[in-house]
Amino acid sequence: MALDMGGGFTLRQAGDEDHDALAMICLKTGDAGKDASAREDDPLLIGAIYALPYQVIEPLFAFVIEHPDHGVCGYVLGAPDTDRFYRVIEQTWYRTLRTKVADPGPDMRAWRGSDWARRLIHHPKYVFPKSLYPYPAHGHIDLLPVAQGKGLGGTALRFLMAQLAARRVTGIHLGVDPKNTGAVRFYDRLGFTPLVADDLPKGSLYMVKSF
Repeated sequence: MALDMGGGFTLRQAGDEDHDALAMICLKTGDAGKDASAREDDPLLIGAIYALPYQVIEPLFAFVIEHPDHGVCGYVLGAPDTDRFYRVIEQTWYRTLRTKVADPGPDMRAWRGSDWARRLIHHPKYVFPKSLYPYPAHGHIDLLPVAQGKGLGGTALRFLMAQLAARRVTGIHLGVDPKNTGAVRFYDRLGFTPLVADDLPKGSLYMVKSF
């Protein structure tokens, strides 16, 4: 399956061979949409949390944007059943990853480099309260600068949502860094709305859309 997005860009299903590219894109967009390379001492850990497990656990809903000159330069990843996804990632992905990554402990003052990610691997934050139940799917989308400003992100996310809706998923939620105002505007244009609920973590922002 491949979708011609115009301008030489193609959306296709992600495979195991794309793991390095997924991790790289996640790193290059990991600081509220900006490059996080300067702050991380392990460039792979962000991707190990936010990108790679989606391709492994939900390969039917993992897609990359590719260009013949630029290679893989974006991705859109989804999980149709958030509750199930969190159970599986805990029992399989994180259980294995914890044998390779040491827990830096709870003292944030002592953390350096990618210690925040190491801590998160050992103590994941699974956010799926009742207010999100009407939107059981969740997803992630990130594009490198070369793929931005061309409408590719909207096309990719609409494609993912169509795949989810075709399987009778009722809605999707996306966690957004409140500082990433560009992302908030992007989701707003796609018909997402901010969810206001008492059971969401303080200071968080979740954008939701029903199908």
